[in-house]
Amino acid sequence: MPKITIYTTKLCPYCVNAKRLLVKKEAAFDEIDVTFQPDRKREMVEKANGASTVPQIWIGEKHVGGFDELFELEMDGELDGMLASE
Repeated sequence: MPKITIYTTKLCPYCVNAKRLLVKKEAAFDEIDVTFQPDRKREMVEKANGASTVPQIWIGEKHVGGFDELFELEMDGELDGMLASE
């Protein structure tokens, strides 16, 4: 399974939903909470080509985007393949 990184904040319902979906898929992920970490938030925005909303999700080297994009991958049947590749 590829490395998964998800940038979150403490009070973000979309972050909760994204993490819940990944847990349901039994996918381990590294969570970076940017709530009180402006340096990590800047890092996220830079890596995400200017996207400043959370969550921001990477599966391997691929920037998925936020929860909506993650959920779309699931609905299109593409998420399992992404999680299985390495």
